[in-house]
Amino acid sequence: SSCWVIINNEVYDVTEFLSKHPGGPSILLKYAGRDATSAYEPIHSRDAIQKNLSPSQCLGPMTAIMDPAVKKDPLPVEQTQDEMRVEQAMKQRPPLNRILNLADIEDVAKKVLPHSVQAFYSAGTDDELSLRENTRAFERFFFHARVMRPVSNCDPSVRILGYESSLPLFVSGAAQAILGHPQGELNITRACGNVAIIQMVCTFASIPRLQIAAAALPSQTLFFQLYKITDTAATARVVQEAEHLGYKAIFLTVDAIVVGTREKDVRSLWDLELQEGKSQYHVEGDPEAATNLFGSSAVNRKNVFDPDMSWEETIPWLRGITKMPIILKGIQCVEDAVLAAEAGVEGILLSNHGGRQLESSLPPLEVLYKIRHERPDIFDKLEVYIDGGVRRGTDVIKAVCLGAKAVGLGRPFLYALSAYGEIGVTKLLTILHREITTSMRLLGAATIRDLTPEMVRALIFWFFI
Repeated sequence: SSCWVIINNEVYDVTEFLSKHPGGPSILLKYAGRDATSAYEPIHSRDAIQKNLSPSQCLGPMTAIMDPAVKKDPLPVEQTQDEMRVEQAMKQRPPLNRILNLADIEDVAKKVLPHSVQAFYSAGTDDELSLRENTRAFERFFFHARVMRPVSNCDPSVRILGYESSLPLFVSGAAQAILGHPQGELNITRACGNVAIIQMVCTFASIPRLQIAAAALPSQTLFFQLYKITDTAATARVVQEAEHLGYKAIFLTVDAIVVGTREKDVRSLWDLELQEGKSQYHVEGDPEAATNLFGSSAVNRKNVFDPDMSWEETIPWLRGITKMPIILKGIQCVEDAVLAAEAGVEGILLSNHGGRQLESSLPPLEVLYKIRHERPDIFDKLEVYIDGGVRRGTDVIKAVCLGAKAVGLGRPFLYALSAYGEIGVTKLLTILHREITTSMRLLGAATIRDLTPEMVRALIFWFFI
């Protein structure tokens, strides 16, 4: 008839929330009448309770004399094999002077991350074709370098929506950074602030937007990535809060009206069961075998995203509630780039959500190339960015040559944070600065303005029937 849980010594009545919990009711029922702090903290932002429960559902602190039933919580659980692996991997991380590139950082991160978190960060949808091709696309483009040009003074800085950035890149919005490090997005904010890199903060960031804004330097620029949900009033409140906190632009995600099927994320739970010798086997007559294709709450979640966004209604609605520039995140074809320009938005981010949404979607770099050759006028009407698959400074330069104002990186920042914390993010930015300036000099470009489409050639041309 009722379900209460304890989080950080506070008691909450989650009875009415059971049916609304995005991860399903089972995890809440598992901790019914018990302390759920250890399960709650690693995967929720610190203000999640306040945003989802009413004051009447917050019952107050535990008293000094607890119910005997609560005292019967199990003793500390013995470490799992995965936890022991992570602990050993943390002790064996190489020193930062042996980290030469972003692949080295990713390798360390995948060793020190819990298996389920590593799967969540790295997963693509279905067979992960789009995930792989995002990176491989950069291998299909080569440079035509110019020589005998003075480049001793090389300036890789750029203005993104009018805001200064020391490099033609930004942090692309990604959720749940706290799974990789207790300080989560705050460490990314601090590292980016020190070197003037813009951070896009995800709607589902694991640290409250207020705290991220408070951690930023006075001169630091933050953008806000927005998921429009079916509750339009709630979405409006989120947008207005971000504007009030000083975020400078809204990146409306348009390619995630439902969640893609990320099978690696689902299987990670079963992998851990196998590791611990707790595998489940088919039982004849089991009704769930036929009715529940995906038994994991990682996939079987209630969809809250708005599937009815449209050119005619959504952008005018967003214009009516904010003065911030609007960028559409998730443009995947020339035709929609044209519609975005006609709608008067300030920018588009060519993206297939890091290969996590529509399988077999075209790599963003290929879309950028098509826009450059089919509708070059688009670049005069709005700012164009891309994300997905960027792992080298040369990747950044190729995109900029083809017309991108800047590129976004998501996973690399999560990996750097997970591997080494704030200093890992700083190391990542140091590596990219070196790779970008070296490439610019060898191309004969002293400034970003010197990077032109003529400096890049496609090795393979795509033909569409």
